[in-house]
Amino acid sequence: MTALPKKRLGRGLAALIGDGAPAETTTVQAPARANGLRELPIELVQSNTLNPRKVFNEEDLDDLVRSVAEKGILQPVVVRPVDDGQHYQIVAGERRWRAAQKAGLHHIPALVRELTDKEVLEIALIENVQRADLNPVEEAHGYQQLIDQFDYTQQQLAESIGKSRSHIANTLRLMALPASVLEALQTGKLTAGHARALIATEDPQSLAQKIIALGLSVRQAEALARDTGAGTSAESKPAKKATDTNIAAVEKLLAEALGLKVSIATKSAEKGKLTIYYNDLEQLDTVCSKLGIRS
Repeated sequence: MTALPKKRLGRGLAALIGDGAPAETTTVQAPARANGLRELPIELVQSNTLNPRKVFNEEDLDDLVRSVAEKGILQPVVVRPVDDGQHYQIVAGERRWRAAQKAGLHHIPALVRELTDKEVLEIALIENVQRADLNPVEEAHGYQQLIDQFDYTQQQLAESIGKSRSHIANTLRLMALPASVLEALQTGKLTAGHARALIATEDPQSLAQKIIALGLSVRQAEALARDTGAGTSAESKPAKKATDTNIAAVEKLLAEALGLKVSIATKSAEKGKLTIYYNDLEQLDTVCSKLGIRS
């Protein structure tokens, strides 16, 4: 099957699973591979390891179970045939499938589609992101999966998902935090705003514990991170700005080459510090590109 263009992802789930009218609803007694809307025996349907969503809130799920028990599943799940059509793998709608199991349903409505692994991951990611169902860590893992497995750039991913490139980049940066901080982020003890404030700090784990214990807002967490990072060691003291005309000339050449403000400060005749200033992530990408770095 020919892979669908990445740009179609931004159009929503219909762009990937098809806009056409579904086939007439039928109850499947034996496995079948044809695309269409079906009533599938729930024991033939299985979860999908490609789903970026890993955490399912039990309280929310219980609410859905009560609704499913009373009214059934109103929106079909999306599945693909696996095991030569002997079973079906969830592509979108795992919460509905889990709720149906708990509610004791024997069949569920399902839209059957032949899909590649790439399309499955794209659909699962866009469904969860559009519904704001993913926590920031799951969202970051999903983005990284698309980058690693399908060679997306951050810009292509942003266009496909319908998010800004800065949102994609900031979300991916969260993965640099320690496991304990990521766990707090997954469980909702910290927000993505809190976590972003910790990324550039020397001891994000201790700061995270302090933020949680004191119940700090994002603004307060950012202030705490700034205060903590204001060291006074010899290494953290700013170097003296160079006044040498040769250094100034190099500054000018670098600024013209990069299209950004550049500052060179010297500590000795042979040592110094080069600072490149940028105003947004696009400018940072430009610097990385000129240095031959894939951001």
